[in-house]
Amino acid sequence: MQLQERTAVVTGAGRGIGREIALHLAEAGADIVLAARSVDRLDEVAALVRKQGRQACVIPTDVTVPEAVETLAAETNRTFGRADILVNNSGIGGPTALAWETSIEDWQETLDINLTGPWLCARAFIPYMIEQGSGAIINIGSITGKRPLLGRSPYAATKAGLIGITRTLAEETGPHGIRVNLISPGAVEGPRIDWVFEEQAKARGVSVDEVRTTFEELSPMRRLVKAGDVAKAAVFLASDASAGITGVDLNVTTGMVMY
Repeated sequence: MQLQERTAVVTGAGRGIGREIALHLAEAGADIVLAARSVDRLDEVAALVRKQGRQACVIPTDVTVPEAVETLAAETNRTFGRADILVNNSGIGGPTALAWETSIEDWQETLDINLTGPWLCARAFIPYMIEQGSGAIINIGSITGKRPLLGRSPYAATKAGLIGITRTLAEETGPHGIRVNLISPGAVEGPRIDWVFEEQAKARGVSVDEVRTTFEELSPMRRLVKAGDVAKAAVFLASDASAGITGVDLNVTTGMVMY
């Protein structure tokens, strides 16, 4: 699973899953373009990438703004001459509220970042990948796109939508040597899932520990997912080891979801 002489773009690369994916791709040999709206942590990740002997480039990007995404693609091509891997990881948790109590503003913001953003990024990078005759796009979804989670209808809609976008892009770009796949992580250890547990506890009227236990018991492995688990799957889907795989929705859930 070696990625030497390849360039990978990771959105939302400053923390959590995005950070781990960027570092694992660098470890596998790729040069990394780090993108996010908030760049406070990107420089730290860039330094770690360079420490592994790879090149790193920080490009502040709001994935909801078409012009910003076009700039990201153009700057990547100008700096490295190619874009081999695109990881659409930027996303927000969105509100926790019953559907009829969710504001239109919260609904729209979640869709703009989680669904329109990956579409805009794919739209900007695919022409460069077509020109070079190859590419791998990896969208980061969630098991919430496949099983219900109380009060999370905007988030669930975006993650289900990514499954459809992934399959359609795979059909459209396959003749050009481009593969498009999606990873659906389960509950990933870290600050975001801690926030989800807190919001679920409030919504259900139970303790945070009860919510955590419920999630852990959904897993045959009786544990949450680690960010590194997701990152290793991303390296696989970015590499030639998955050369025959496109349009796939890959569960990394410790067995919480098996479909």
